[in-house]
Amino acid sequence: MNLLSPFGWLYGRTANVRNVMYDRGILRSHSLGAKTISIGNITVGGTGKTPLVALVAEILAENGEQVCILTRGYGRSDPNQRVLVSDKENVLVNAKTGGDEPVELAHKLLGKALVVADADRVSAAKWAREKFGITAFVLDDGFQHRRARRDLDIVCIDATDSFGGGKLLPAGRLREPIGNLTRADAIVITRANFAKDLKGLRSQISDLNPDAPVFQSENHIVELPSLEEFHARTQSSQRRTERDAAWNRLYGKPGWARLFAFCALGNPDSFFAAISSELDTKAFEKMDLSETKAFPDHHYYSQADIETLEAKARENGIDALITTAKDAVKLKDLKFNVPCYVVEIQNVIDDPDRFRNLIIAS
Repeated sequence: MNLLSPFGWLYGRTANVRNVMYDRGILRSHSLGAKTISIGNITVGGTGKTPLVALVAEILAENGEQVCILTRGYGRSDPNQRVLVSDKENVLVNAKTGGDEPVELAHKLLGKALVVADADRVSAAKWAREKFGITAFVLDDGFQHRRARRDLDIVCIDATDSFGGGKLLPAGRLREPIGNLTRADAIVITRANFAKDLKGLRSQISDLNPDAPVFQSENHIVELPSLEEFHARTQSSQRRTERDAAWNRLYGKPGWARLFAFCALGNPDSFFAAISSELDTKAFEKMDLSETKAFPDHHYYSQADIETLEAKARENGIDALITTAKDAVKLKDLKFNVPCYVVEIQNVIDDPDRFRNLIIAS
């Protein structure tokens, strides 16, 4: 028996009481004064949510909206401070000030969306609307943030660990009982290409919420800039480098290129699996993922961490390090002697037209 199960039961009861209070109007939800779409999850840890947040923001921007991402900015140095992470045209702060995921989103959405980190998303929305004329908000990690009213509630479910073992915090990874998926307006199964039983998972979701459309998504590498190129892109006017330009530096080496992947994610194995899967394609047939290293989620790197990685790389004949955009934003001021590349991910939805229509019509 899991000794933490009683605490999980208490956590679930507390979550349900809170939800009932919102449902009955005892606790109040506040309109943000503009179209609001929430992207969230029902478990803690990485569910592949960030690429979906970026995709929704891009759809809204392409439809003529002035878009703002509202995020708490977990792990930033002062969680009580409101931080304008990006004014849409420029990334304005580093990861310690703005949080690693907000700064990652700021890089992804240059020219498309502002990013604001603030624990009080209702107050932040009012400020952003008045200062920047925002017409659409995307709530990052907003499923449990019911104080902010939303027009569309999208929940991500990770196909590789759909319900965190079925146990609530702290016994498991569930933030609230899975029956609460009935609140979701739409559900996206992330990392669907790594699902062991996708049909069974879809059936389980449909049993829990038969009215919500269910989409499947996969994350694919779309660019692979060097770390230096990645950090040079702090303004939307700077052109993005094609991923092949970065790969060609490795392809110029005789024989195979040996890669060492490292990250600090909630679900590091999914990143390593995605890299391995991509390297199995013809486009990357000369690449080999030889080493991996996982750090704790939201870890802030020191120069000693990099030196340890590089020592292992030299010991094993590694040609290059590769990492995620979320990690790259925390590496700007560190020195690398081994080439390091940044894997940039795009979310690919199985029914893109239907998903786009859902976002626009909300």
